[in-house]
Amino acid sequence: MTSSVKRTLSAVVVSSVMLLGCGGHVAPVSDHSINAPVTTRQTVKPAPDGHYRVQPGDTLYSIAWRYRKDYRALARANNIGSSYRIYSGQLLSLSEAAPVRRSASTPSSTTPSSSKKSSNSSVEPAAKPASPSRSIAKPAPAAPTGPVRWRWPATGRVIQGFSAKGQVNKGLNIAGNRGEPVFSAAAGVVVYAGNGLLGYGNLVIINHNETFLSAYAHNNKLLVKEQDKVVVGQKIAEIGNSGVARTMLHFEIRKEGKPVDPVRYLPRR
Repeated sequence: MTSSVKRTLSAVVVSSVMLLGCGGHVAPVSDHSINAPVTTRQTVKPAPDGHYRVQPGDTLYSIAWRYRKDYRALARANNIGSSYRIYSGQLLSLSEAAPVRRSASTPSSTTPSSSKKSSNSSVEPAAKPASPSRSIAKPAPAAPTGPVRWRWPATGRVIQGFSAKGQVNKGLNIAGNRGEPVFSAAAGVVVYAGNGLLGYGNLVIINHNETFLSAYAHNNKLLVKEQDKVVVGQKIAEIGNSGVARTMLHFEIRKEGKPVDPVRYLPRR
């Protein structure tokens, strides 16, 4: 074997080892929360049409937000009690009409009536996982009741308004510099704090009452965690550009799960 051939073979071996070291293995399923350690390796079975399989880091609120559902209706459809506890690997029906059929081993905070049946008998009940996901594992503090008193979540100017048609924008894009404060637009309870929702970057979702939730996206840093109670005007994050090219705050208000124009609720500037 000539010296040139030996050098070529050596280069191939070294390149193969480097490839295996950098990306030659199946990426683990991990908690989507900020700075979460990668500790869980598992294969998550795909969900059938009209269903969603819970991923580590999900909360019922974040799933409802992703699919524009009212979290209470989503809970009812899946026989989930008022603690809103969900589990990694659990199969959820996205229908707001019929609950997913469950077996005796299915984790649930309520026991479904034997008269309740799934609209799709081919869907298997979710198998009981080894441990609950990072989602709300104990009852969340109750959100405030009564009318919501709103304030602006940042001091910058609006660079893109709400639009339900054309170039859809489900909230307001507010200009700002990296590190500037993001304020809670109303009192409530943090029901999601992480980066598991595609397109939102580092995100905070706050439950204000049975009707309204708000979201604060693309933050540089989150200053609250799930189940924290917050007051109106409390600093909850710092403006950044996570998930987008421009530094800004994306702010949304959802009424019974549906995006609404925040300008209708925020005080006039």
